[in-house]
Amino acid sequence: MKPPSQNNSTTNVPAASLGECDDQGRALFLNRELSWLEFNRRVLHEALDDRTPLLERVAFLAIFNSNLDEYFQKRVGGLKRQVEARVSKRSPDGLTASEQIAVIREAVIPMLRLQADCFEKVVKPGLVEKGIHLLKWDQLDDEQRGRASEYFRRNLFPVLTPLAVDPGHPFPFISNLSTSMGVLLSDPRKDDSQSKDQATDNGEEVDEVNRHCFARIKVPTVLPGWVQLDGENAKEDGQGHLFVNLEQIIRHNLDELFQGMNIIDAQPFRVTRNADVERDEEDAEDLLELIEQELRDRRFAQAVRLEVSDDPTRPMNRLLADQLDLRDHEIYQMPGELEFTDLWAIHGLNKPELKCEPWKPVVPQRLADTEADIFGIIRAGDVLVHHPYESFGASVERFIHAAATDPKVIAIKLTLYRTSGDSPFIPDIIRAAESGKQVVCLVELKARFDEERNVQLAHRLEKAGVHVVYGVVGLKTHTKTSLVVRHESDGMRCYAHIGTGNYHSKTASLYTDLSLFTADPETTSDLVELFHYLTGMSQERNFKKLLIAPTNLRSRLIGMIEREIEHCKGWHGRGGNADDPNRPTIIAKMNSLEDQAIIRKLYEASQAGVRIKLIIRGFCTLRPGVPGLSDNITVQSVIGRFLEHSRIFFFHNDDAGEGSAEYYIGSADWMYRNLDNRVECVTPITDVVLQARLKQILDILLADRRQAWDMQGDGIYVQRQPDADDPDSAIGTHQRLMDLARKEAAPQAV
Repeated sequence: MKPPSQNNSTTNVPAASLGECDDQGRALFLNRELSWLEFNRRVLHEALDDRTPLLERVAFLAIFNSNLDEYFQKRVGGLKRQVEARVSKRSPDGLTASEQIAVIREAVIPMLRLQADCFEKVVKPGLVEKGIHLLKWDQLDDEQRGRASEYFRRNLFPVLTPLAVDPGHPFPFISNLSTSMGVLLSDPRKDDSQSKDQATDNGEEVDEVNRHCFARIKVPTVLPGWVQLDGENAKEDGQGHLFVNLEQIIRHNLDELFQGMNIIDAQPFRVTRNADVERDEEDAEDLLELIEQELRDRRFAQAVRLEVSDDPTRPMNRLLADQLDLRDHEIYQMPGELEFTDLWAIHGLNKPELKCEPWKPVVPQRLADTEADIFGIIRAGDVLVHHPYESFGASVERFIHAAATDPKVIAIKLTLYRTSGDSPFIPDIIRAAESGKQVVCLVELKARFDEERNVQLAHRLEKAGVHVVYGVVGLKTHTKTSLVVRHESDGMRCYAHIGTGNYHSKTASLYTDLSLFTADPETTSDLVELFHYLTGMSQERNFKKLLIAPTNLRSRLIGMIEREIEHCKGWHGRGGNADDPNRPTIIAKMNSLEDQAIIRKLYEASQAGVRIKLIIRGFCTLRPGVPGLSDNITVQSVIGRFLEHSRIFFFHNDDAGEGSAEYYIGSADWMYRNLDNRVECVTPITDVVLQARLKQILDILLADRRQAWDMQGDGIYVQRQPDADDPDSAIGTHQRLMDLARKEAAPQAV
């Protein structure tokens, strides 16, 4: 299947006269919000692409939906707050907040149509061919409707709570991202004919809402969004797996809830609220209390989007918009399902032939002996692990567990940005604290959408005797680090883990990340200083090896780019040509690129002749390939079964001599927030064997012709196509790395 047309002017808003331009009038930056939408379009394309296994296409429809929900809560919510605060500042491409909201809507609506068409015209028929039927009420036969109604009486009727709106019952609070059923009712005991004939003073008919009663029913999230009518033990003969949407069951059994009333109209709707809530940490006496208050405030935050299934001008929808204080441009008539994330239940069906090949992470060769002392392994040389290809359990979890149980370990310090509810790390560090070890855990309370879980985690750890700190006021602690202090025969020795991903066992099977384990004294000494900064008042700035934000990361990055510019002058003097392998080169892989100072410096490097290859999964506000501005910069995005989350940075540094190339991994994207408003840690990889592994990963990503998209100077992406004469070119990055992991793995896997 060809990629969807992306020649859409609404997603390609150039930096016009109001935007920032260089001396030649070239627009310097793309719009961040629209670039993010282009990323989500690439996610949606995975559902459209017939090379994607059928149930994985279902999953990508749900992921697209979930991404968009978070986007409206955070980004659109923040823009709406700017509009209401009358902030006049324009985006770098010259748009006001209200103008950005307008172009966002114009960009989103075609994507919603594409999503709906994909589901109705491609995915659902494909599922039918495989014996999976997602049915509407009018597609059910009498026997199936009977089973659906019985499900309603047994499971829904006791749970549902109709909330009527009348002089004695105010309009109910609608919680964030909840799906509800709106119902208009009339009382047959009243003189219906007199009500219809009643008119206002000017002769106009009284509107429908005022003549009838409105009621809201919240669709319960504790029950599946798609109800299986044939039971969990459906036959695998093509006749089983019959599903009907929960909303449809409620809609067609409303008589049970409103006995004796006439149902005039009913339709589902969904509300999104602003998650961009302001807080003032500087004046907060207790950061934990401040975050708990923010969570309470967010629950009642302003609505930013109303999704409806029918014409927004219908009386019921007008009532909802008025009560939620929403304008017309904030109402989205959904061309398909209101809630595609319910499709995760369909994806979860036991149909392996309709999914990607199951992947079981392998055990790295260095860690193959599960009985060996992991600290001895690390002392023998740095260990680099590539997740999810190599096991998170056999590496990171093993490291923390060993630290918690080893009697020689005196102290454990680690940062927790996000972790799973059933994380094995929590029992381990609690056990360590209870056994008398000094355990310090920095819990980042401000991790967006994980605040509540992290607050609960902080309370749990404190009760167990763990020293819990919340980081530095005004900064998010985003670094993924742990430090183990061990008493050995020659004195105290420190061991460190520095990663690109969170201490989250579940996402470790879905996200690509890197973990470095090291006992290098300079690295661990820097990490000791970092934890002193996080937990105390240390103002250490002279880190020997680590690049730490907001201390020295920005200046070091700028300095290394400038160094490549200087190398390029010498390269030109030696008569270097464009294809010269020794040409000064920067390769950077990250999630997002937005920092204006870094982008300007990359433009400068490009103009000096430095070759720059950027691998950026998400949004990018740099404009690649613009003549005279960024001729030597390419940007690509890799989208597929795993989420590309690792950050890898390469600087050629050729003039310094053979073997002088520098590789780094860490937690930071090149965004203003990461470089100035977060605590981040980036570490050099100095072992030549480990450098070769990083080079191999980058080479595979750069050569991809199956999962890669090339960014154009106007912000539009074009998907690469395999070479018809080379079958191997149809193998994407993730499959290549799985094959490579199998080839190089230890005999057993975890």
